[in-house]
Amino acid sequence: MFFWSNKKNDFDVATDETAEANLFNNRMKIAIIAVLIMVVALIINLYTIQIIQFRSFEKRSNNNRIKIIPISPPRGLIFDRNGQILADNKPIYEIELIPENLNPDVPLKDSLLKLRELLNLNIDDKDIENIIERVRFSKKFKSISVASKLTEDQIAVFSVNQYNFKGFSIEPKLKRFYPFADTVTHALGYVSRINQKDQEMLEAHGNAENYAATQDMGKLGVEKYYEDILHGKVGYKEVEVDSIGRVVQTLKMVQPVPGKDISLTIDIRLQQKAQELLGTNKGAILMLDPRNGEILAFASNPTYDPNMFVRGILNKEYQELLNNPERPLINRVSQGGYSPASTIKPIMSVMGLNEGIFTAKTRFFGGPHYSLPGSTHKFRDWRKWGHGWMDVFRAIEISCDTFFYDLAFKSGIDNIHKYMSLFGFGQPSGIDLFEESLANLPSKEWKKNKYHQVWVPGDTVPIGIGQGYWTTTLLQLVRAHAILTQHGRNIIPHLARDYADLNKEEFLIRNPKQKYKKPEETAVKVKSSSYFDIGMRGMYLVVNGPEGTGRKAFAGTKYVAAGKSGTAQIINIKQDQRYNAAAIKKEHRDNALFVAFAPYENPVAVVGILLENVGGGSRFAAPIARQMLDEYLINLGYLEKELPSAEKEKK
Repeated sequence: MFFWSNKKNDFDVATDETAEANLFNNRMKIAIIAVLIMVVALIINLYTIQIIQFRSFEKRSNNNRIKIIPISPPRGLIFDRNGQILADNKPIYEIELIPENLNPDVPLKDSLLKLRELLNLNIDDKDIENIIERVRFSKKFKSISVASKLTEDQIAVFSVNQYNFKGFSIEPKLKRFYPFADTVTHALGYVSRINQKDQEMLEAHGNAENYAATQDMGKLGVEKYYEDILHGKVGYKEVEVDSIGRVVQTLKMVQPVPGKDISLTIDIRLQQKAQELLGTNKGAILMLDPRNGEILAFASNPTYDPNMFVRGILNKEYQELLNNPERPLINRVSQGGYSPASTIKPIMSVMGLNEGIFTAKTRFFGGPHYSLPGSTHKFRDWRKWGHGWMDVFRAIEISCDTFFYDLAFKSGIDNIHKYMSLFGFGQPSGIDLFEESLANLPSKEWKKNKYHQVWVPGDTVPIGIGQGYWTTTLLQLVRAHAILTQHGRNIIPHLARDYADLNKEEFLIRNPKQKYKKPEETAVKVKSSSYFDIGMRGMYLVVNGPEGTGRKAFAGTKYVAAGKSGTAQIINIKQDQRYNAAAIKKEHRDNALFVAFAPYENPVAVVGILLENVGGGSRFAAPIARQMLDEYLINLGYLEKELPSAEKEKK
């Protein structure tokens, strides 16, 4: 018989204790490792938050109490050549709204209608729709102007009722102000509200941040061309705000950099004279110094007050400008396309001389009309019985059409296009304005592309007297005569006195990766400089010769002038008919042109006159050219200032 015992021996007990100790130790090690891992993870996380991500969290924290407010830079001022201010910054008060601060429970339209009634604001329903549209597409934090130039009564009434208009406030602003109103509009341009298209352009060029506090920018003229220079650089201030957005204190201030001031070449006194002389006529006057291209007067009529656009032009006002049959928005100096008529005859003469088609001694018989070989079509002269025998000097003096019909036919359209391009027709002038038309200097390729027809000799003949397909701007016409007076030297018309430096700076701002290219010194190269003298001598005879078409207008001047008239035909007259202004509509009547320079020996001024639908150039435009030169040289004293001493003694 066997018996079992539950009692363990000493060996078994020792084994169990060892196993339990090992198990405990292993568990302790695992626990310690786990704790160490967690401690390391905590340290790493604390390091990441406190050190690596410190700036990020600090910024997010500060955003809850610190607000960045951009500060608009003062816009640069614009002066005339004598320091008379043309574009100023004037303090005003305006009502603004900030979209993100508006009451979400009140429709914006209702607030605007209520505000209009309360303050008797001069805005219609269309203007209100435009404000709502701007709010829809603008940044929610960016203020939007509702009404400007508030009166003291309007400010007081709004202040009392402001609690009803959450998100609306009255803010002091510096607004552009043009003290001469409509006198310099087409040269100076204006600033106006930044629209959606402008905003997209600023963002595309990476310049939106610089306009964070600005509501306006240059839209036309000098204001637009030199926008980057006039605007300046935005500043900002950091402010601490409380829980409801009120400013507690200013923490940091970075002052804005004001825009640069610009002095123009225009003399405002001469500009006012030009506007006075234009009167109620549609047309333009341009005067420049041919020695350096400085524009002295730049007038287009009718014109308009740019201050309307600065304060925010009303829909009704804008529609009136758009629908005005006189088209005041068109810049007739640099955008209007007109037949140059006989004013180009001295310049055509330079081409004929250089190409050897005639010489200074060549004789030509000017009959009553001109016909191409083998053709019965008659290109009539302005004098129905013709002019008889002449040389190039007399041809310019009496403005003989048949002489220049023949010159055009013998030269051919290719030569005409080549030479007239050198004189600047159909080409950008280089003026510091974006509003410039190239008009139309015709060529064989042009006609083929436009009309799908070949060029024929009959197309060339009227080009010789500045008619046919040829159109020019007054700017191109005056520049061409400036080049003539300077014997082919390239003349770049400009409105800014420090044009070379500003234009280079403006170019580099807009084209930072491109190399600035200086304009060529010579525009027209000929075999003999005497060819320019012959063209100028012909213009001298126009004003001073016994048969000159401008002699009456310039009789008795205290200086010696030269010029050329032009009468641009608007509609074609049949072969068997004569022009009768009384029998046709006013808009179909001839345009009057006259280009003059003085003094003859040392020209310091070239002036171009264009009057729409008034008739002959020698009758209507020449007297205005005379008065402009009198004003500049005599009344304003530039004759004494500009003429060399030898020339003064001669006078």
